[in-house]
Amino acid sequence: MGKVPSIVRAAMGAAVLLVGAWGPTWAQRSAGPFGDFGELTVIGRAEPNVRKATAIVNGDIITDTDVDQRLALVLAANRNRVSEEEREILRLQVLRNLIDEKLQIQEAAAHDIRIPDAEVDEAYARVARNFRQTPEQFSEFLRQAGSSPASLKHQIRSELAWSRLLRKRVEPFVAVGDDEVRAILARLEQAKGREEVRVGEIFLSATPETMDRVMADARRIVEAIRAGASFVAYARQFSEASTAAVGGDLGWVLPDQLSPEVAAVVRTMARGTVSDPIPVPGGVEIVAVIDRRQVLTANPADALVSLKQITVPVPPGMTEAEARKLAQRMQDATRDMGGCGRAEEVAASLGGEVVANDGIRLGDLPAPLQEIVARLPVGGATPAFGSQRDGLRLLILCGRDDPPAGGPSFDAIYAQLADERVNSAARRYLRDLRRDAVIDYR
Repeated sequence: MGKVPSIVRAAMGAAVLLVGAWGPTWAQRSAGPFGDFGELTVIGRAEPNVRKATAIVNGDIITDTDVDQRLALVLAANRNRVSEEEREILRLQVLRNLIDEKLQIQEAAAHDIRIPDAEVDEAYARVARNFRQTPEQFSEFLRQAGSSPASLKHQIRSELAWSRLLRKRVEPFVAVGDDEVRAILARLEQAKGREEVRVGEIFLSATPETMDRVMADARRIVEAIRAGASFVAYARQFSEASTAAVGGDLGWVLPDQLSPEVAAVVRTMARGTVSDPIPVPGGVEIVAVIDRRQVLTANPADALVSLKQITVPVPPGMTEAEARKLAQRMQDATRDMGGCGRAEEVAASLGGEVVANDGIRLGDLPAPLQEIVARLPVGGATPAFGSQRDGLRLLILCGRDDPPAGGPSFDAIYAQLADERVNSAARRYLRDLRRDAVIDYR
């Protein structure tokens, strides 16, 4: 998945995008994330240190608290728009995931693979940076969501341990022939101009006996994602494919490279959509079409753009009419300013400030801005957008580097084939661990 640039990340969650739906509800914000509690009486005694066992996996305990904290991460990704019935179903899936994590860490330890705390902390810090936060700020964010740093670090530790175990026990025995790679390159050349897709995947394993239950779980995941939940978050928490660690991103593929069941669905999907659950050998697949492009031709979304953003603060209480006037002033001031060189001067005249960002992939901008920026001449500016909290903003295009035409390299195709085979072997490995495990449910 593309990394959202800092210069526009707030636009994706802004109350208003492209001024015109300002609305009267600016000030109607809750004083806190849980609303106004008013007067209340606490009945009973809080005992945060009481931890009840939910399952024991080969002697290792999973507590109610472990499940609750991991579930809180899923609910936060789903903006807490989950019914009580769905919450209980998600809780069962979270418990299954925690059991798998215990099995993965145990198996890694049995082969002398242990992940140092410092390595886990480093990976945790990288996750925090993805949220534009320090580790300390991110830890507080998790606690406010009802989770904990320890819960996420446990997931990170299991992912690192399992990945290292696969490199030691599985990858050395996965063979990809040079002739296979050359055959794919030849097919790509023959397919030049055909469409390929960038696909996200969530794979849930199932047997004939569990297929109905797994299909029901998959349908609930699809409903949640279509209602606004994060595909990436669900892939990380629930997918049993090796791509779970990268949010389910399978990369660019020809539909023919996918399984026949998935390929038939992907061919009919529009960009930015999520499929219904697809029965496949060994389980159920949910796919998202992230993007489309033509094989061996340049993808306009891969263009790299240099932008300057002018941000003008919005005074409290500003009406929609006043906001429109301010937006018009910003557009008038940037229309004839002669390029990015005067951006700072124009921003100062409006009482605003400038942030510059180079090398942004066009396809990583929010969809409405992609379309506008793609049509801008160098030196042109977008319409104003924003919210009372974030201020009014516009982007000025300072430069654009169009992508070169070309296809995947020999090494990239080799790596993709190897990953697919490791992924398949990893699923069999984990299935065997589940079969042989002693699990005591409480």
